[in-house]
Amino acid sequence: MAAAAPRAAEVAAVLNNRMIPREIPDAQRGGAIMSADRPSLMVFVADEASEAAIRGGIGDVLGAQLRRGTVRSAVKALEKETTPRVLIVDISGVEDPFGALDDLASVCTPDVRVLVVGERTEIAFYRDITRNVGVHEYLHKPLTRDNVARLFAPHIQGGGDGGQDRGGQVTVVCGVHGGVGATTLAVNLALQLEDVTRGHVALLDLHLRGGAAAMMLGARVTSGLRVALEEPDRVDSLFLDRVAVPLGERVRLIAAEEPMDADTRPTEEGARRVIEMLRQRFNHVVIDLPMPPGPMERMALQRARHVVLVLAPDVASIRDTVAMKKLVSATGAAGRVITVLNGAGRKGYLPMKLIAEGIGAVPDVVIPDLPRQLPRAANLGRPALRDSPPLRRALGVLSQEIAAVRSVERPRSLFGRMFGRGG
Repeated sequence: MAAAAPRAAEVAAVLNNRMIPREIPDAQRGGAIMSADRPSLMVFVADEASEAAIRGGIGDVLGAQLRRGTVRSAVKALEKETTPRVLIVDISGVEDPFGALDDLASVCTPDVRVLVVGERTEIAFYRDITRNVGVHEYLHKPLTRDNVARLFAPHIQGGGDGGQDRGGQVTVVCGVHGGVGATTLAVNLALQLEDVTRGHVALLDLHLRGGAAAMMLGARVTSGLRVALEEPDRVDSLFLDRVAVPLGERVRLIAAEEPMDADTRPTEEGARRVIEMLRQRFNHVVIDLPMPPGPMERMALQRARHVVLVLAPDVASIRDTVAMKKLVSATGAAGRVITVLNGAGRKGYLPMKLIAEGIGAVPDVVIPDLPRQLPRAANLGRPALRDSPPLRRALGVLSQEIAAVRSVERPRSLFGRMFGRGG
């Protein structure tokens, strides 16, 4: 789209485009994680003897893919291909195996079971890689069919250690009152997290009536989310395939656009089931949350690792930010509260000094007033992040707080965070 203010013809074209589903080029579909033909098993081993032992130990596995290579080969492949349910990788000869596993974590979904093959035999190494890093099982070479059948096959067949909480990280974004730009922030934060972490990101808009996330992105959504929230028993493994709208290689939107007169009745159990399903398929789940909270919203707050409160530079925002902090605490949410001032420096509004005095601290993140860029992006159905360097810089600070990664750096210990205990 052109950077200039939208003309009437441009707006009409955009509105017409919103009447059809967003199409993603074929070149981008390799990174899709909602594929119904998700591989059951993918194996990357460096030598023929290990491959033969694995073939003999696991037997016939429908949809299994065996390839020659190491964990580095797996990283390159999974940057473009769908994450399998079970992944076997070889770390033999890899100079920094833990760094390579960190790289692997950034291109996989959190629900993958990772089994590792290597040459090291020390018990300390085994304990480190299976307990501290998050790998499900480790076997040293030379492999035997018996060891593979005894230690790897249960994970491939669906058994093994399935009791750990290995889900992705939940970040809730909510405005302290209406009109402060919380949805704009949630939309662009989801895209920013994909950019800086290279992980899989879900954007869940829980505004069933009047939600704006789909409109801002020019996307068409269905009523599937409402059904899932109201009737959790109807949510099955194909839920995400039906309702998730691809926004890029690794970002999916889950939203609804119910009529204003619709009598929506989301349940706490429905929200829990949807969020947990998303956590098992995505590294980050960003939730655009309505306020004030009902049972559904309270449950989302309790699952959040970070609660992002968006405020404007006005008196009402100061009052409501103080009230919202107390409310979040009262829900029992353990996540850290991050305050984001949107529209700093806006003419006729409060200066930073008064805002900091009013809420008891300087806001954690400050977004400058962008009176032309943000409305234009929303009207065109184009993420403001793409055309606004000031917004990108501000979101870089926020993404660093959430994902512990700067825009110019790769995260450390990512494998343990993504495949270890989630939040």
